[in-house]
Amino acid sequence: MASVLEAVDQRTNLVGENRLELLMFHLGGMQMFAINVFKVQEVVQLPKLNLMPHRHPSVAGVTHFRGKTIPVIDLSESIGMKPIDRSQPCNLIVTEYNNTIQGFMVGKVDRIINMYWSEILPPPDGAGRQHYLTAITRVNERIVEIIDVEKILAEISPYDGTISDDVIDKDLLSLAKGLEVLIVDDSKVARSQVESTLNFLGITVHQATDGKRGLQMLKDWAADGDNVPEKLLMMITDAEMPEMDGYTLTREIRDDPRLKDIYIVLHTSLSGSFNKAMVQKVGCDDFLSKFQPDKLATVIQDRMRQVIYKE
Repeated sequence: MASVLEAVDQRTNLVGENRLELLMFHLGGMQMFAINVFKVQEVVQLPKLNLMPHRHPSVAGVTHFRGKTIPVIDLSESIGMKPIDRSQPCNLIVTEYNNTIQGFMVGKVDRIINMYWSEILPPPDGAGRQHYLTAITRVNERIVEIIDVEKILAEISPYDGTISDDVIDKDLLSLAKGLEVLIVDDSKVARSQVESTLNFLGITVHQATDGKRGLQMLKDWAADGDNVPEKLLMMITDAEMPEMDGYTLTREIRDDPRLKDIYIVLHTSLSGSFNKAMVQKVGCDDFLSKFQPDKLATVIQDRMRQVIYKE
């Protein structure tokens, strides 16, 4: 399997070019599924699993990986399909999401393919597994379904959106009325979680489901005569999105004189150290790992102080 992942170390060259690499695999049938290689640490044959009491039905057990005990999730069962048949060859995809390590049990791993984000499309309305898909694409005329892993993880370990009392600046929040933020993210779970924090802070929320739609929204506002950098407190964008990723979205904004001064926060479940470097490369103003309400609230309030108090 190491040969399958030889290209992983080269993946950073794709960022900012609206390109990505997908790791494709099966879940027991002929249908092909995929996740972004950015989130993959290693692919190995399924090791022995130890059962956990009171585990979520989709968690097949735990295993030891490089000195850590990690949960192993049956990816097929977690999206409403039959559990993986462990009497057949199985693989474990070890991933990092939101600073946590977990393994996904799958069937046969196929290969890695290099694509443009413009070739990655939102799932069509009425798609049977749309509930758990973040996007689809075509490879050799075959549909490949890209799984919304953030939704799966949120269902297994529900997100706590509570903001700590000591994080909130109540004097500052009294001045939040009228402030607006644009969220750009293809994951409904991620958008709702950010929206919850923003609503708590009293901020008006606009949403777009991918970079292309987010950019068009910004351009429409500018065409209508709005001073968009003044209209928006900030834009919070995911990195991975169909049609246009967050890095390309940022570059397009910086190249538009009407939009270039928008304050942009990259908000992603990808590797923190990697994205901090990418913030500088593509011109974002800040970086934040997903699903950390206290840190999100802190970033928002810091920006509010800059705008309101001119700090």
